[in-house]
Amino acid sequence: MSSLLIKNAKLRDRDGFKSILIENGKISKITDELQGNYDEVIDAMGNLVIPPFVDPHVHMDAVLSAGDLSRPNKSGTLLEAIDIWGERKPFLTKDILKENAWEVVKWYVANGVLRVRTHADCSDPTLLTVESLLEIKEEAKDLIDIQVVAFPQDGIFTKPDGEALLRKALEMGADVVGGAPHIEYTREDGVRDVECVYRFAEEFDRLIDIHIDETGDPHSRFVEVMAKENIVRGWQGRAAASHTTAMHNYNNDYAFKLMGILKKAELNMITNPFDNSVLQNRTDGYPRKRGHTRVDELLARGVNVCIGHDSIMDPWYSMGKGNMIAAANLLAHTAHMNGHDQITILMDMITTRSAKTMNIEDTYGIEEGKPADIIILDAGNDAEAVRLTSECLYVIRKGKVISRTTPAVRRLEIGAEPEFVDFKLK
Repeated sequence: MSSLLIKNAKLRDRDGFKSILIENGKISKITDELQGNYDEVIDAMGNLVIPPFVDPHVHMDAVLSAGDLSRPNKSGTLLEAIDIWGERKPFLTKDILKENAWEVVKWYVANGVLRVRTHADCSDPTLLTVESLLEIKEEAKDLIDIQVVAFPQDGIFTKPDGEALLRKALEMGADVVGGAPHIEYTREDGVRDVECVYRFAEEFDRLIDIHIDETGDPHSRFVEVMAKENIVRGWQGRAAASHTTAMHNYNNDYAFKLMGILKKAELNMITNPFDNSVLQNRTDGYPRKRGHTRVDELLARGVNVCIGHDSIMDPWYSMGKGNMIAAANLLAHTAHMNGHDQITILMDMITTRSAKTMNIEDTYGIEEGKPADIIILDAGNDAEAVRLTSECLYVIRKGKVISRTTPAVRRLEIGAEPEFVDFKLK
């Protein structure tokens, strides 16, 4: 029987410091103090010990492609990024897709992200991206849990074979049904897009995650259609609305009504601070609106909202490194969420709220009997972790340490004796 003890652990939901005993890959005991002999002992030294970060929205079929494009995204807009990606798709190979995705899996692990939902473009007749990411899901399962979304990036009804390709992607084993109604040519086809997604979700018994109203256009209102379908078909808790950036620009009377319907529908909402902060509202001129959904108002209405990374060095967003605390830190600024209690919510949005969106709560969390997937941050509390975008000192997967990080040592030589700075309050 293999054993690992984590002592002096600061858990988010408990006072004082705890000891966590891990045996055979599961959490067997959480208590004040444990004595005994164990295969390995980690002293958390009062640092925050939490379940792994969750990224509920990324495009692993496009990651790390920013330096391998026919042309850069000079305008920085969503539409130019889509055009550039369309130019690149004919030259994609499985080797390229998998090599880049595998590299990002390693980045995720080092950053303590062990649960991921990736979209796979199923607009290409070869379905190469779906095939590649399903293989990555299987090959990387000892390191990270991945859900694959069949994502019709060009819309379902913009091409004659769009619906058939979406079906085939689900038959291949995609875990989640995706859509993109705002990409369709007409409002009517956008409604059909949403209805098609729900029809397939019922047929294949799959979760739903739709890119929806990812625009600054206040007339893009497909999320109301999604909410209605969720209520009528009894899909509460099993569907996610990604982006919904148009909601930022809705008039307040309509938005207030809509958020009540979203709550009734139990839709999960995913905001993507990195991409949405640079892609949306680019044509506003000034004053320029913020490019994300109404995060604080949705939370106040009791809607589950979580944070996705979305892009990692691709045509849509040329930066990023798979760091979910950095995404939370950015949202604190762009969504006016720097209040004392809101910092805790930001941490929820990259852990428990995202786990709820992915429907993985049964196997997620630091509780006795659950899989021992745990990270130890270089921070003593939520506020410090978000402020410092703290490193993961340890990443533990199924009871085994798979990543260790030594924080930078900053030595000041400005006096008689050297001083060391870690940016923490003493």
